[in-house]
This record gives sequence, structure tokens and C-alpha cells, in this order.
Amino acid sequence: MNNFMIRFLICNLFIGAMAGILLTAGHLLKNILTGRLKYRLWCLFLGLLAVPFLPLGKAGFPRFLSPLNSLRTLVMSDYSNMRNPGILIPAGNTGWLNDFTLSVSAGTPFVTGSILLGIWLAGIFVMILATVKSSFRLRNIKQSAMPLQNPEIRRLYRHCLKELHISKEIPIYSTAFLQSPVITGFLRPRIYLPLHVISDYSRTDSQAAYSAPYNSRADSAEGLRPVRYMLLHELQHYRHKDVLTGYMMTLAGIFYWFNPLVRLALREMRNDREIACDTSVLELLTPDSYADYGRTLIDFAEKLAAPASPFTAGLSGHMAQMRRRILNIALYKKPNLRKRLAGVTAFLMIIVLLQGFVPFLSANAAGHGYYRWDTSNKNISSIDLSSYFEEYDGSFVLYDMKADAWSIYNMERAALRVSPDSTYKIYDALFGLEASVITPDNSFMEWNGERYSFQEWNTDQTLQSAMRSSVNWYFQAIDKQMGASAISHYIREIGYGNEDTDGNLSAYWLESSLKISPLEQVELLQKLYENSFGFRLENINSVKDSILLSSSETRKFYGKTGTGCIDGKDINGWFVGYVESPDNTWFFAANISADDKATGSSAAGITMSILSGMDIARFS
Repeated sequence: MNNFMIRFLICNLFIGAMAGILLTAGHLLKNILTGRLKYRLWCLFLGLLAVPFLPLGKAGFPRFLSPLNSLRTLVMSDYSNMRNPGILIPAGNTGWLNDFTLSVSAGTPFVTGSILLGIWLAGIFVMILATVKSSFRLRNIKQSAMPLQNPEIRRLYRHCLKELHISKEIPIYSTAFLQSPVITGFLRPRIYLPLHVISDYSRTDSQAAYSAPYNSRADSAEGLRPVRYMLLHELQHYRHKDVLTGYMMTLAGIFYWFNPLVRLALREMRNDREIACDTSVLELLTPDSYADYGRTLIDFAEKLAAPASPFTAGLSGHMAQMRRRILNIALYKKPNLRKRLAGVTAFLMIIVLLQGFVPFLSANAAGHGYYRWDTSNKNISSIDLSSYFEEYDGSFVLYDMKADAWSIYNMERAALRVSPDSTYKIYDALFGLEASVITPDNSFMEWNGERYSFQEWNTDQTLQSAMRSSVNWYFQAIDKQMGASAISHYIREIGYGNEDTDGNLSAYWLESSLKISPLEQVELLQKLYENSFGFRLENINSVKDSILLSSSETRKFYGKTGTGCIDGKDINGWFVGYVESPDNTWFFAANISADDKATGSSAAGITMSILSGMDIARFS
């Protein structure tokens, strides 16, 4: 949760950029975008504010849609029938299963995240209190309100419902505790009229009005026109579900209380909501009635006030908002086809622009990132291995080289980039060999005398022993001799994960900046196996030899574990490698995560069970 807070703040930079784009677009395109289209853009923005809290996958869709990524599901029983029976492979020395690792500290980001999280939650609490207070005021209004008794206004109200083709019976009430009409409630909507509006209504004018035909009588009486305009305005709020968006705006204001650009955007959205509603009313009127509608706002400006609750939508607004609305009414002309097409085109272009921000808005994606895997021309099957992973959240990727087929458990997590931890040592060793820091014939390093928790580390090392016991200081010494620039060069050359080595030189691969996904692990292992890197063959073979775990006459089993340990808790476990036979090779990567006890040895145990179940390899 602390890391989420840091990522959430980063997301807010992109959210601020989106708000700026919409504010600028609204100003530059004010003569092209209709009031309704501008308001819909804000509704889209409101929806995007929810993205940082959603568990998005690499394609930018919620996780519950991830099964759509694979249309074919292959059960384990069917899978085993596609394989030749595996040959029993003696496990030999299983010391590699110890997967020695050191705990790293979450450090300053953890402390900073905790402080920021506390401030954010405190602000949310204050905003909730203010919202609850507003809801109590609304409840008091509801309790004091009475069903509207005035027969003329009730008759007019029924005509307005008919005019807008609204079949739902929406109750209408009168109250002395409001200064302007409002509509509240989404599932059970209600309209509230202030008593002063009713008292200002002229019975004489109404009687004169209803002696005329329906189409003209609403415009024939001075006293009746303002009431009709108000009722039409509130009913337009109902038609466009503005109370629901009001709820969402309130929720966004609570969670983004600290972001001034979001607050500005929400204020602008409320303004555009009223302008859009005004525009919808104007579309019902004849051009000679526009001025009357504007005068209604002017005549009632002193009586109109801000809504009694953020859970309502109404005719009211602040004076600055009222000026904008009156100006919009004064300049309003019903858009012709050309203007409508231009507005829709501009609207769609802005949507496309905003869509580009979606991958950056996921707090989950901001923390890890997802590998954008090109699935075209790939034979991919989804397999259910959930029984193997039990309490772990994990994934498994298998590539059958002969069949050119991919089998994947948990497609989304297979694309999730996480720290490689000790699995990175495969390539760190290769870089050291390429840079001649060590050589296939001489990989010896003398122990510097520093005492470590694992006895296997407290001795001189070669590449074979350092890889087998996952000796951190050996590979850190390689990095120190190569230097950050050379490391970065090699990582970019082979395309390792996110290629980010900005972390500390001694720990960039240990729950730090460098990230990689299980899919990428398998792809890199295949490239290592085939030497697609173009490195010296003797160096490739030396690395392969260092990760050879066991062999028989018909199978060779290669692999490397990795464990991510933060503040004493094992949160990230890896096992990657391949099984080689005379006529085929299978590459695999397993990753698990949990609050604790997610180790490389656990990932290795899961992998060996899966490989045995698939009859690819068996272990004694």
C-alpha cells in the first residue's frame, strides 16, 4: 500500500496533464464542440480517474477480462497426451534449492510512502465528514418537504414530462429550505421546488395561459414561463443521469482532494454540466424564446444559490457560472450538420489522445509495467495449473521448441514485470565473460573476508560454485569491474526486461529498478540457447554449464532460482531454465509472489511438479 501511494502520485502527474488537455481543448474548440460534447469529455475524464485504482493488465483492461486473451484452454490431461513420455532424471546435488539470498530494505520510499499514505487517508477522512454533513442537510430537506399541491404547476409538470417523453412518474415536492430547484436521487429521483418559486407564480397569468392551446400557452404567460424552464431544466438532468455523475464527481473529489488540477477539472465539469443542460432545454425552444430563458436566469440570479448537497443537480450556480451560462444562451444557435460533424470529429480525436494516457494511469502498471508481447503468428495455449500454485499468486510459461508452441498459466501475470533477483546472474555472468572480467578457463575470485550468513559464501569462488550457491558478492564484484555504463550497454544489447539499471550498482537486480516478465525470461533463455546474442560461443557454453543442475542419458536439466526478500520477507520467487533432449528443448519460467515465503526453491518445486505432470522430465 505504501508503494501504491508513491505510484499513485506519479499517476497524478499524467492525470494533471489530461486535465490540462481538456481545459485547453475546451477553450480552443469552444466554437466547435457543443455543450453536450464538452460535458461528455469530462465524463470520460471522470472515468479515467478510476483507472489508478483498477488492477489493469498489459492491454489496459481489467483483470477480469484477461481470459479473453486466450481463446483456447488446454487441460493438463490433454497436454500430457501430446508429449513423449519423459525419462527419469536423477536430481543429483540439490544444493541449488537452498537459493541463498539477502534481505533488502524498502528504505526511504517505504517511509515516504507511509507518511504520504497517512496524509492522504486523513484528507479523505475530512472530505468524507464534509460529504456526510451535506447529506444530512439533504436529508433534512427531504424530511421537511411536502408533495407539490399547486394544481397548475402539477399540470404543467405533467406536460413537461410528456414533452420530454419521460414515462417514469418522478415525484415533485415543495420546500422552504431551498433557494433553487434541484433533482436528487438516481434510483428514486425526486424534484424539489422552492416555495418562493411557487409563490412568484401568477394565478392570473396561469389561467390565461391555459385558455390557449398547449403548444403556445407555456410561452403566453409571464408567470408560467420561468416555472416551465425550471422544470425542463431539472428533467434534462434526469434524462442525462446527471445525479449519477454528481455522485462520481463527489467520490473523485474525495480521493483526489490534494490535486488542484482535478479539483479545477471537477469545477469545470459542473459548469459544463449546467451549460449542457441549458443547451438541451434550448433545443426544445424556438429561437425567440432563448432570450426569455436567459432572462429567467438573470431574474432569479439573486435567489439562486449553490445546490444544498453534492448529491443534487439543479438550476443553480455561482455568479461566475451564471455569467458563462447566460453568455452561452445569448450566443446559442442550433448547430447545423457541418458543425455537428466537426464537433464529433474533434471529440473523437481528443478521446484518442486521452486513451494514450491509460497505460500510465494504472498504479499497478506504474509500479511494475507489463511486457507488450507480440502474439501474432504464435501458437499459444492457456493451461490451468492453479492446483500447483495453491496460496501463491503466480504464473508459468513453457515454450516447446520443436512444436513452436507456448503453454501459459495466468497470461496476465506472465506479462507482468517484476525484479529478476538471482535469475539475473545468468546474464550477469555472460556479461562478465564478454567483458573478460572472468574467462571460461579462469573464473576464480578470492573471498575478501567479509562474513555472510551463508557458509557457502565465506570462501573463494568460481563461476560454477557462485552460480550454484547464488553468491551475491561474486556477481557484484563482476559488476563493479565492468562499471554501470558497460552493464547498461549489455542489458540494452540483449533487451533484458525494462532495461532499467538506475538502481544501486550492487542491487539494481534485487527488488530495485530492473524488471522482467516470465515471458521475457523464456524468450531470453531461447536466445541464450541458440546464441542469438552473437556472443563468443565459449562464453555461452560456460554459462550453460554453470546452470546445469542434473542430467541423464536422454535429458539435461538447466535452471536458476531467484528470491526477492524485503525487510526479512520473501515476496518474490523465480525458477527459470530449460530441459534438453536429443530431439527437443523445453524452456520454462515460473514466478510466484506472496506476502512471505515466496522463495525460488518453492518456485522450483512447483516447476518440477509441473514438468513431471507433463512428462517432460521426472525427478527422483
